[in-house]
Amino acid sequence: MGTFSKGILGGFSGKVGNVVGARWRGKDIMRSLPARGNYRPTQAQMDQRNRFTTVIKFLTPIKDILSAYFGKQQGDKSSFNLATGYHIKYALLPDPLEGYTIDYPKVLVGKGDLRGLSNGAVALDANQTLTITWNDNSGQGNASATDGLVVVVYCKALDLFETANPAGTRELTTLQIPLPAYWTAQQVDVWATFVTADAKLAATSTYLGTVTLA
Repeated sequence: MGTFSKGILGGFSGKVGNVVGARWRGKDIMRSLPARGNYRPTQAQMDQRNRFTTVIKFLTPIKDILSAYFGKQQGDKSSFNLATGYHIKYALLPDPLEGYTIDYPKVLVGKGDLRGLSNGAVALDANQTLTITWNDNSGQGNASATDGLVVVVYCKALDLFETANPAGTRELTTLQIPLPAYWTAQQVDVWATFVTADAKLAATSTYLGTVTLA
């Protein structure tokens, strides 16, 4: 692959003969087309693709939350890119049938330097409602009473998320999250994190555990 700037014809996009032009990370690039053949990916390449596919499938429905609250963009890497990289490296478990599955306690829905939940917990109440509780640690470090609580609930059996973004403030110490009636008898995993009122800083999220709905 080669890069160029201000050539005689400038940058171009598309295929010309056996050369492809494109713009990548702010630079005009050219690369030759691969030779046709019976190329087969290595086991390591297939393994990496499997990891990537598993993570992307899981994270895409909550891309808006990860894009807003997962760390700071690093160069050309967006917050969603950083979240994808983290989960590929730390939040997968080998599965004999599927190749890989998500390690839910290792999942992060937010990552940052804001003070997180203190003694966070989740319990099931009546009418398909989750009650989330925590201690008010406002004033500790950079924690503020007005920080908003963001909650993510995932049902693996239905492959569906419910989110509350944000749902309440740090000073409240309790919050109820109603879930759809058709989730009855399903098992859900729950995460929560705090974000500042201006949404510029997030805490590293807390995995609150698994709840089986009545």
